[in-house]
Amino acid sequence: MLKKIERGTMFIQTQSDLFRCPTCHQMMHAQEKALVCLEGHRFDVSKKGTLYFLNHQIKTDYDREMFEHRRKLIVHGMYQPLLDLLQPFCQNQRILDVGCGEGSFLQQLNEQATLLPSVGFDISKEGIYLASDYGENVFWCVADLTNLPFQEDRFTTILNIFSPSNYQEFQRVLVDGGQLIKVVPRSGYLKELRAAFYPEDEKKQHYSNQAVVEKFQETFRESERQTLTYVFDIPESCQLSLLEMSPLEWGVSMEIKETLQKKPLKRITIDLDILIGRISG
Repeated sequence: MLKKIERGTMFIQTQSDLFRCPTCHQMMHAQEKALVCLEGHRFDVSKKGTLYFLNHQIKTDYDREMFEHRRKLIVHGMYQPLLDLLQPFCQNQRILDVGCGEGSFLQQLNEQATLLPSVGFDISKEGIYLASDYGENVFWCVADLTNLPFQEDRFTTILNIFSPSNYQEFQRVLVDGGQLIKVVPRSGYLKELRAAFYPEDEKKQHYSNQAVVEKFQETFRESERQTLTYVFDIPESCQLSLLEMSPLEWGVSMEIKETLQKKPLKRITIDLDILIGRISG
């Protein structure tokens, strides 16, 4: 079995034309275990087989522990109906997974569908280091949404699951006829958890992403919208992970957390909008 750094090096050597320098926007080529641009800016493959493209530190509150809890729930099927819905859209696609976190969404699709060599990125180094556990046909890097380290017209599909968007950059790196798949929570998403975390705060129990949906539809005139709602029976081994897998828990009192740890939720509602926009050729 190849080491992570060997696997990552093989990917950049065969797929170097995907990348561009985030500093000067010149094309890059593989040079041993690095990508180097025409201006001499160099990005070395880490021991984890990943690349770090940030030229300044971006603060994130997402830590390794949160990503591990999220991974546990994904691999135990919490989002399987979503993955089943996405699979036909991803078949034979070269995917860019934006804000991929610890990589499980892209990896699950890589296992369910036949993908062309694909890339996931996040601003969190902790998430990307975890994602490096997955390696066949996918590559992971730390990058900035506002300055994507990729050439124009390189990806056929962008996945944008529970993460921010930069439509100008997305349109730049998508091929003509390419598609953006954006997944956003609807009002019922994790409603049991929000009610348990914030029983006295109606505002935190209810929210709307309608403005996000409208912005997407304004940007992509050729688009479709699907909704997906179901209740997931949480395996006992994952019930405590639900409490730690999202930013929802950041403002929760220790008293409420301790109560939920003693009597965790057994079912949770998943309520999503799946927005699919296409770049006209």
